[in-house]
Amino acid sequence: MSRQLEITPEGLKKLEEELEHLTTVRRREVSERIKEARAFGDISENAEYDDAKNEQAQLEAQIAQLEERLRRSVVVEEPGENTGEVIFGSVVHIKDQKSGESRKFQIVGSTEADLSEGKLSSESPIGSALIGGKVNQIVTVPSSKGPARKFKITKIDAA
Repeated sequence: MSRQLEITPEGLKKLEEELEHLTTVRRREVSERIKEARAFGDISENAEYDDAKNEQAQLEAQIAQLEERLRRSVVVEEPGENTGEVIFGSVVHIKDQKSGESRKFQIVGSTEADLSEGKLSSESPIGSALIGGKVNQIVTVPSSKGPARKFKITKIDAA
């Protein structure tokens, strides 16, 4: 049995847009490549044809994976206002107590987590430690490499 995946409304929209692009634009492009490769003659010894068919198989697998993620996704509405504690969808400002480095993350589902965009999974060690936290609270995150890390929540914004 597959588990449900929490996702923000923004994350759902991105998944739907990506699926739409793959099923329309990319399918058409790959289909055209296959058609062109067939025109080269004997497909049994046609590297272009084999490459295009492999690309088609990869594309269909990617589409199937996205469709499955969409079926399992449950949209968690982001709060319209600051609730005073870290919840799914919150934007959290934290400060590493050891290095003094400050970072800002939005707490999102695992399928839309992307640290380069400041999106942290609610299931990650830091994300799960932050959930339920309040401003000025210090949360401890266990580390598999060395001592646990401590972060102070400096600010919480609604998404």
